[in-house]
Amino acid sequence: MREMEDAGKALSQHVIHLNASNEAECEAAFGRLVGQSVKALVISSDPYFNNLVQKLVALARQHAIPTIFPRREFAVAGGLASYGSSLPEAYRQLGVYAGRVLKGDKPADLPVVLPTRFDLIINLQTAKALNIDLPTGILLRADEILE
Repeated sequence: MREMEDAGKALSQHVIHLNASNEAECEAAFGRLVGQSVKALVISSDPYFNNLVQKLVALARQHAIPTIFPRREFAVAGGLASYGSSLPEAYRQLGVYAGRVLKGDKPADLPVVLPTRFDLIINLQTAKALNIDLPTGILLRADEILE
């Protein structure tokens, strides 16, 4: 959060931090954002939000708030963009660790591994619906573009 606030200051943008832990709080949070005339929203990676893909995408669409989500599934469901750790890469690493354990390594001796691959997914149809012309540089950096 601190890094996001620092980036906001560097761009002369005010950053608002909201918490939500159920559907009603998510709806209320979007209502507060609209009341504050926010220009964009970043939803953090939280396992709880993985159960609300359709709901969060629908709220972003309903309130016409350009939103970046943490997982590919959100962009596929109609979210503007997603940026987060690569699930296929995480599963690959899980397989490597399972193999090491099966070969005799003790789980407690294995190092904690952080994600090293992140995927940027852009939904052009949603960008068009929001009247957003994405810069070519962003499109070139995207790992996947949904049309």
